Amino acid sequence: MPPGGPLVFPDAEDAPAEGLLMAGGDLTPERLMLGYSRGIFPWYDEDSPILWWSPDPRCVLFTHKLHVNARLRRTLRKCAFSFSVDTCFERVIRLCSEVPRPGQDGTWIVPDMREAYLRLHELGHAHSVEVWDGGELVGGLYGVKLGRVFFGESMFHLRSYASKAAVVFLVEQLRAQGVELLDCQQATPHMMRFGAEEIPRRRFLSLVRRLCAE
Repeated sequence: MPPGGPLVFPDAEDAPAEGLLMAGGDLTPERLMLGYSRGIFPWYDEDSPILWWSPDPRCVLFTHKLHVNARLRRTLRKCAFSFSVDTCFERVIRLCSEVPRPGQDGTWIVPDMREAYLRLHELGHAHSVEVWDGGELVGGLYGVKLGRVFFGESMFHLRSYASKAAVVFLVEQLRAQGVELLDCQQATPHMMRFGAEEIPRRRFLSLVRRLCAE
């Protein structure tokens, strides 16, 4: 689909299990929010067109199922981090794209993606959590909130346990706001330790339709 084409997506159920649904289009706020409302997200690199995905199964964390073991709770208390929301979204997304991850070569958060999510943030759709040690930003994450779903995008840490602290803070805040579902997109050991689980895409899409509308 060329940039500026019709504001439509194929049915996510038509994607193969790995999830690739469509190539092309653009990253306007309208297209991004339509994609999220239908369980579809962009993920690509500088050498490819914009690619849109909806994998099966889908990794999610139901906020009421957050699991934090006693050892991690004690460790996070000792770290004495402080937290903020939406105070430096641009820095968070930039660090998510720049901080190296083990086993990952490069980043999918290309400049066009950063600009697109900054626009979503300015419109009140994309949000960041910041983790501080004193006056130093040591971790954070960002994602998109729509209805009672938070679609997690990426996280970073510059200090041990900072990204874990960001997840715990985020989920506790979401739960207090009545948000039921955190979309993790892909299963990772990091999120599975917190109680995330894989569910069939059909169930995920049904949840998203209901919860985004609320």
